[in-house]
Amino acid sequence: MKLSTQILLAFTLIILLSVADSYTNYMLSKKVQRNSEFLAKSEEIIRNSNKTHKTIIEMQSAFRGYLLTDDRTFLHSYFQGIKIVPILIKEQELRLGNTNKQRAILDSINLLQTSWVKYSEELIQARTQKPVAYRKLFESSLKKHVGKKMNDAIAGKFSRFDKIEYKKRKYHTDMLLGSLKYAHTFSFIFLTLTVIVGVLSTIFIMYVTNRRINSMVRLAENISKGNFTIVEDTRNDELTQLATSLNSMSSKLDKNIHELKNRNAELNKFAYVVSHDLKAPIRGIHNVVSWIEEDHYNELSPKLRKYLEIIPQKTKRMEALINGLLDYARLNIKAPPQRINTNALVHEITDSIITRNISLQIDDLPDLYTERIKLEQVFANLISNAVKYTTQEGGKIKISCKIFPNLYEFSVKDNGIGIAREYHQKIFEIFQTLREQNEQESTGVGLAIVKKIIDDQQESIAVKSELGKGAEFIFTWRNN
Repeated sequence: MKLSTQILLAFTLIILLSVADSYTNYMLSKKVQRNSEFLAKSEEIIRNSNKTHKTIIEMQSAFRGYLLTDDRTFLHSYFQGIKIVPILIKEQELRLGNTNKQRAILDSINLLQTSWVKYSEELIQARTQKPVAYRKLFESSLKKHVGKKMNDAIAGKFSRFDKIEYKKRKYHTDMLLGSLKYAHTFSFIFLTLTVIVGVLSTIFIMYVTNRRINSMVRLAENISKGNFTIVEDTRNDELTQLATSLNSMSSKLDKNIHELKNRNAELNKFAYVVSHDLKAPIRGIHNVVSWIEEDHYNELSPKLRKYLEIIPQKTKRMEALINGLLDYARLNIKAPPQRINTNALVHEITDSIITRNISLQIDDLPDLYTERIKLEQVFANLISNAVKYTTQEGGKIKISCKIFPNLYEFSVKDNGIGIAREYHQKIFEIFQTLREQNEQESTGVGLAIVKKIIDDQQESIAVKSELGKGAEFIFTWRNN
């Protein structure tokens, strides 16, 4: 599965969880809204019921007060109630609708109230205009508690009506609280799942990606160090293509380096053989010249003698160049590293090279664990180069070292003739020398050997010099 597909699946799952959370909250919010609307409507029904019952009770009280005192001021609340109660009942009917158990109770209340109003009107009218009729009604109705029974029935109906409404209110209140609780619970669950899925997906993708990228980084580092390994990657995604490219590059480099090593070995072998074989004819030429000088010296003209003196100089220079080429060809020979006392090594080299009146200063040099032959060749060639280009009188050579973390910076400094800036890089090329061609002492191979060793060790070398102001060669060397 491709990496982009894995990321897409992770995001899709997170989006689905978010959608499910939103849908659940939406459905629960609709329940909350319905229950909230019901409770608001129920509050109005209870308020209307209480107001209607209170008005009826006030009518009943006003009616009794008038009958006891014959004072018509008591009937103010009574007549006001006759107007208000039908309106309140009508409003209640609209709130309840047609298919409601409470509607039947309200109809019963309305019938009882209508009957009571009719009963009370007869008594009020009789009390006002017909005393005889009032007495009959008093004996037949009032004393027999006809009105009280109707009032008690109305009160009972209101109590039952309110009880049903409060029961419904409690149910919807519980539903509302349950919906809110479920909303919080589901929101927490979906949020937790979303976070868990997001974190786990991120960790998984980062782990897989980083592990594979690190393996490819190690492969690249191995390639840079000349260890042409490959990385195994069985996944079929974007990183697999990168791994395949790196593996292909590693294989091709391994093949090319192997072929290059074989060719270099052949070239070095060829250079060694040719250089070795060239020594025989050079020695033959030198011997022939010597024989001519010994056998026919008196017969030679001064001009011919001069020419014969030049031939040995040239053959010696040729031999020096061949020896340098042989040394250069031997640089690919590997030797096991060992503990080197650098101070002792440098003193040993200087004792065999510095024979003239030159002041030598050697600072305290660190011990190294490295190939002795290569370090010895670097110091030998640099010190020899300093001796060649330093005058006998007043000559000074200083060898020092600066220590850095896991790195040493050596310096070989002289106060000789110096090197012009334009030659700072050229002097490291093979057979390049600042001396005249007829001076056999300088072959132009020494600094080329130093540069090749330094490059093979993946170190660096630089020269600080100006013409007439001496030269300082600075190179780095790591402790293996």
